[in-house]
Amino acid sequence: MKLLMGFEAAARHGSFSRAADELHVTQSAISHQVQQLEAQLMQPLFRRAGRGVELTVAGEVLLRSVQRTLTVLRSGLGRIATYLDPGLVSLVCPAPLLYGWLQPRLPLLQALLPELCLVLSVDESARFVDEIDVDMAISNRPLLQPGLQELPLLQDEWLLVAPAGIAEKLGAIPQAQHHLHTDLICLEESLTSEATAALFLGPLDGFRKPAIYDDARLVLDAVLEGRGMACLPSLLVDASLARGQLQILPGYPRLPGTTWWLSGVAGPARSDTVLQVFQWLSAQGQRL
Repeated sequence: MKLLMGFEAAARHGSFSRAADELHVTQSAISHQVQQLEAQLMQPLFRRAGRGVELTVAGEVLLRSVQRTLTVLRSGLGRIATYLDPGLVSLVCPAPLLYGWLQPRLPLLQALLPELCLVLSVDESARFVDEIDVDMAISNRPLLQPGLQELPLLQDEWLLVAPAGIAEKLGAIPQAQHHLHTDLICLEESLTSEATAALFLGPLDGFRKPAIYDDARLVLDAVLEGRGMACLPSLLVDASLARGQLQILPGYPRLPGTTWWLSGVAGPARSDTVLQVFQWLSAQGQRL
């Protein structure tokens, strides 16, 4: 590694002396490192160019590889340093829940904890709580991992929602005629899910379905664009309802949804900030 760093500095500066100044060694030390590297590779890496040096073809090939490697190493070291920051908290949260419920509340959390740097991930495969990559996780079931504190955080439900304009129009006509006045934007899993399939085979059966998505966030975006009504999780549409962009359609059933669980270390937290975020999340859930 020492030889490669000496080589990289010399190549970048085009000078052994400037490389020596940067690395706080003598010029002869840089020269010796380059000679050792050339001996190992059995290739000349530099040729003289006036008062400096320039790379040979072999040197140029090696430089590209060395610089890529050093970039990765520096990034890794920087990542380790970041995780030593007591204000950093990493949370795994399912994308729809993060998108509709947590994201709009983050300014409140940031105001409460100005030093907080929240690392948010929707990669649910990485929800193992280890206090290095993941401080806490929100998931649709307890993780059942030893040493964790796990509690039910939120109870979701399925709602029929529509943009305010469509909701007002539908409110003035009988429910049996709603399918004549708007379309139904669908989430694919809702058509077959045990929780919602009966709804789509019953009151929603007559609606035209112009689009079927496999991501609830895309269904929400389509409804917010005014393309129709939809059956969506209440926590996903929470912020849109609060802002008045969407309205719940009366007369349609509200169906039980997912129970979301919060998991974190049961003993002393890695930092006070981790504990405060866990307590804040728990309190937000209790408010609902």
